[in-house]
Amino acid sequence: MTRRAAAAGRPGAVGRPGAAGRSDAAGGSGAAGTSGAKKSVGAGRAVGDGGAVARTAVLWCPDWPVIAAEIVDGVPATGAVAVLHANRVVAASEVARADGVRRGLRKREAQSRCPGLVVVDHDPARDARAFEPVVAAVEEMVAGVEVVRPGVCGFAARGPARYFGGEEPAAERIVEYVAQACGVESQIGVADGGFAAGLAAREGLIVASGETVAFLAARPVEALARPALTELLRRLGITTLGAFAGLGRGDVLARFGFDAALAHRLAAGGDERPLAVRRPPPDLEVSEDYGDDPLERVDVAAFAARVLAERLHERLAGYGLACTRLAIGAVTAHGQELHRVWRHDGLLTTAAIADRVRWQLDGWLSGTTRRGAGARTAPARPTAGIIRLRLVPEGVLPHAGLQPGLWGETGEEKERAHRSFNRIQGILGPESVVTAVLGGGRSPADQVRLVPWGDELTPTRPAAPWPGRLPPPAPALVLPAPLPATVRDAAGEPVGVSARLLVTAAPARLTIGSGPPAEIVGWAGPWPVDERWWAPTEARRRARFQVALADGSAFLLSLAAGQWSVEAIYD
Repeated sequence: MTRRAAAAGRPGAVGRPGAAGRSDAAGGSGAAGTSGAKKSVGAGRAVGDGGAVARTAVLWCPDWPVIAAEIVDGVPATGAVAVLHANRVVAASEVARADGVRRGLRKREAQSRCPGLVVVDHDPARDARAFEPVVAAVEEMVAGVEVVRPGVCGFAARGPARYFGGEEPAAERIVEYVAQACGVESQIGVADGGFAAGLAAREGLIVASGETVAFLAARPVEALARPALTELLRRLGITTLGAFAGLGRGDVLARFGFDAALAHRLAAGGDERPLAVRRPPPDLEVSEDYGDDPLERVDVAAFAARVLAERLHERLAGYGLACTRLAIGAVTAHGQELHRVWRHDGLLTTAAIADRVRWQLDGWLSGTTRRGAGARTAPARPTAGIIRLRLVPEGVLPHAGLQPGLWGETGEEKERAHRSFNRIQGILGPESVVTAVLGGGRSPADQVRLVPWGDELTPTRPAAPWPGRLPPPAPALVLPAPLPATVRDAAGEPVGVSARLLVTAAPARLTIGSGPPAEIVGWAGPWPVDERWWAPTEARRRARFQVALADGSAFLLSLAAGQWSVEAIYD
């Protein structure tokens, strides 16, 4: 059967020495101190719905919303504190519960029971952010941790039990390590399946293998955390999980629905699903120490940058990642710390990383040493050589080009092209190589902007076409400067557009500049544009046409202030 965890105060616990007297919706009370447990012997494993359930351990931090408010906002958890959501209490400190504050109470009633109550708004982001160090501490002791919710995480019990010599020693070691590393009080429960382990964690219990069904049988149906189902079951006279598990599975599914059938599986000692363990992010940082020979010359620093860049690129390639934002850090012999971040909207290859590290080291080591007023024209040079260099890829994304192909490396052509672009920019400046980015606008010239190669590309393509935007297809060539033109009808009279946007006559001939007239065999329009009418100096009003000529060519024309012009050419 089950054994209760030994109660012993732990140093470093947040807020209070013990967790005695805690209550929750499941009706369990937390045990104070270390969540070690007397080893209990059982045969086999709990079976729910015909399938074996794995041994699972759950770590629970009591009153976590209150503890998170203390960690992040500095609200003392030793006082009377209540966390509210939608004007109702969702968590309360031990002192507040002693004064009668319970979950579900309205704010006014909670304050009437405890006049000195400190009210804190519920913030799931705060709870998750404060819980991250706890999860990281657990991951240092065991592999494969699943975050159930802020304040609760689970992991398979078999690995830690074999490594630490049993489930009880493993629970003790993990709880003690969390208390020492994070200063947070916690309890661990172990049982067959995550649901039973979560209930056991509320009481600091280790349920023997095969005894989970008996452990759950006496629990109230409120432990299912399904208020609607709980109320219905109680009206039917079903008050415990054992009574609920005694019903037929088919009957529960037919009468109460799928969610109730899942709850029935849990009450019978089954599990909802296997653990969805969290994969810790890989450590991609690379560094090198130069304590014996500090970097003081640019040429020596450039060689060091190349070696370190190759190590970083190999590490990224091993995970199939590309770096888009690179942080370069350095420490001098006098303890001065230098830090810069380089951003790149493309594939940072080995050469690209080495170039940026070399440029940054060149800027640091070539800085001026003059400090008089008005004398500094460059950043101050470090007072000593660099003894430690560190590269941290702060922005990474999956990149298929880093994966080896079946017949050689993939992306070699792109790498050569990227290096060529970077070299051209180094010689002629960043504006010498640009990338076209589509965006919003009504005319082809407005819809494309040129961004220097390497800068972040932020497309501004609208979700829906702009009013007055030209229909497809897009022209093949947008002229940098419109060409003057003349459009006449069959009688040789100029074609215009009235104030009601009506064409005065059908276009028949087009003359571009001083060239010969060409016959128009098809046309569409007009598409009017009346832009920035609120700014008289920037206002622009025009009408656009698409015309096709007898020789097969097509043009985009615009008419503004009585003057025709050619804006673009179609293929």
